Amino acid sequence: MIKAVPTNIITGFLGVGKTSSLLHLLKQKPANERWAILINEFGEIGIDGSLVNGSRNKAPNNNASNEKRVFIREVPGGCMCCAAGLPMQIALNQLLAESKPNRLLIEPTGLGHPIEVLQTLAAEHYQDVLDIQKTVTLVDARKLADPRYTSHDTFNQQIAIADVVVGNKQDLYTHSDAEALETYVVQRTKPNTPVLLCEKGEFPISVLKGSSSALTHIKAQKLHDHKATNTPSINEQPFPDSGVLRVENKGEGFKAVGWRFSPSKEFDRIALLKWMHNLNVERLKAVVITSDGVFSYNVVDNEITEAELSECSETKIEIIAIELDPIWDEELTKCLSVY
Repeated sequence: MIKAVPTNIITGFLGVGKTSSLLHLLKQKPANERWAILINEFGEIGIDGSLVNGSRNKAPNNNASNEKRVFIREVPGGCMCCAAGLPMQIALNQLLAESKPNRLLIEPTGLGHPIEVLQTLAAEHYQDVLDIQKTVTLVDARKLADPRYTSHDTFNQQIAIADVVVGNKQDLYTHSDAEALETYVVQRTKPNTPVLLCEKGEFPISVLKGSSSALTHIKAQKLHDHKATNTPSINEQPFPDSGVLRVENKGEGFKAVGWRFSPSKEFDRIALLKWMHNLNVERLKAVVITSDGVFSYNVVDNEITEAELSECSETKIEIIAIELDPIWDEELTKCLSVY
């Protein structure tokens, strides 16, 4: 029987470093514990699961038996609470049955509604199954100077429900950035909510432990009206003869476009880096098969982060932006080693 699984939500807006935090937490996982991770992405292409798996397997001193104690499932395509939480419930039930975990971590999309995630987890049929512990919200304090963030309902909701606020990327802060975060948290969340500062999403596992006070604040919240869709996921579709699948998504004032490339498609790494360097987007995530090996890419604030991965079953690229540029398809094709 699965009972009282310690459960944490790791939330935060686009590009704040949630996946990096997950990877750091996995490094701290007790070797004898089984952990389950449920990841939600705004775009239709599921990338984070491949990124987490490839990064874990690339880690030095990797213990194969310990790696088998981590189970990951993705819910791509917007807020995972859409359609009265059905996509999330299905994925969560399957994940719990498969993993029988000692801890469950949930990473909602940076554009999702964390209150609705909490409401789903607090439903009657999960009350004996899950033990809702600390909700951790990551914030890049530099963004508090940008009204696109401070006026965004989801950004503020993520802070409002936090049991702990983590100011990530503190190495890039000025003193006034840190002070602004402290002030904003006092204004937007529960009294005495702790604020921690860290770099590269690295905070201690002890932050996760302890009961959440967020549940007492969600009862009166109105759920967003989402409609169910019967459209098959692009991640389940076979590749056409072209070897490329493409999909778009939009919501919360942003648009997303994603591509899947068949494993036979190999990219020119230098050409791809040049293409990414010229992009002006809110976010890019990718796991790519290149002529030099397998790499992950992350573009935030016009900065490109590249990391080598141990494996990648196929290339996946996702862009989130205010507006999409139709020329990206042609430009991506030219980045292939053979096109």
